[in-house]
Amino acid sequence: MSRFFSEKFASLTPYTPGEQPKDRKYLKLNTNESPFTPSEETMKAALTELDRLQLYPDPDCSELVKAMAELLGVKPSQVMITNGSDEVLNYAFLAYADEKAPLVMPDITYGFYTSVAEYNRVSYEEIPLKEDFTIDINDYMGIGKTIVIPNPNAPTGIALELSDIEKILASNPDNIVIIDEAYVDFGAESAVALIDRYENLIVSQTFSKSRSLAGARLGVAVADEKIIQDLNTLRYASNTYNINRVSLAVGIAAIKTNSYYMNNCRAIAENREYTAERLGGMGFDVIPSKSNFLLAKSDSISGERLYERLKDEKGVLIRHFNKERIKEYNRITIGTREQMDAFLDAVREILETE
Repeated sequence: MSRFFSEKFASLTPYTPGEQPKDRKYLKLNTNESPFTPSEETMKAALTELDRLQLYPDPDCSELVKAMAELLGVKPSQVMITNGSDEVLNYAFLAYADEKAPLVMPDITYGFYTSVAEYNRVSYEEIPLKEDFTIDINDYMGIGKTIVIPNPNAPTGIALELSDIEKILASNPDNIVIIDEAYVDFGAESAVALIDRYENLIVSQTFSKSRSLAGARLGVAVADEKIIQDLNTLRYASNTYNINRVSLAVGIAAIKTNSYYMNNCRAIAENREYTAERLGGMGFDVIPSKSNFLLAKSDSISGERLYERLKDEKGVLIRHFNKERIKEYNRITIGTREQMDAFLDAVREILETE
């Protein structure tokens, strides 16, 4: 870093995204992107905005807010559109986590949480998952702190029941509870159904995974009207035109063709179960998942070595984490049936030579 960099960020550890190597063509199963292209209508919507890029986009994202509210069964005043769901998390941490209400999260979870907490100079506590990698809701009952929980969790893929989320909300009436639903469309139950009953709930969702729009950077916050007002105060103060014209257009089109995307989600869920069964048949321990990925390990090969051999010898990318509790596991994004067969063949060939 330069000698001009502020000391307040000297200890900041940035989030490390999944690698994007360009040295060869890879089967890319490491960043939880959808294997399916956007709908034809979505791609056409992108083209319609290209001759209007000289104009600022709608800062209120009015049409997309209305469409998303109708899809989720809430009021437009309960919805905010963001530049990826990470922007929801950033504003929520900034607004509701401080010395009076420090942040708590699982110890094995989305790595961005700790980075953005440090960026906002918010103290945080990591609560260990149980030995089976599930969340013990008793650890969060009446804790009196700002809570963030992904549901399903990442990188485990394990989801909480909606009744358990409600227990956490009810026991912390004076604290914000953020439920990050980046992967909710692959088999979990959304907490949006609880918005009208709990003013302390923020639900975060994204268009990146289930709607094939990782490159468009669209996220959604759903919460009580006053919470949305809070978050919009921060948004308008820091990034008024946070969504570009093309992303607004493709977001609206994606909602209009929602059935196309939900069919893709069902196909991914089927491919997930197909892959889990075959990995199990090869001796892998596979964590039950409600997401578009699997977390798995083998006693025949270390997690790091499998990751390296798949990348170097087979041109297959998966995600390996160095965190102690999960270092023997790898996270595998679920793609098409053909992609998963190619992955499984590569794993089988590697195990035969170990």
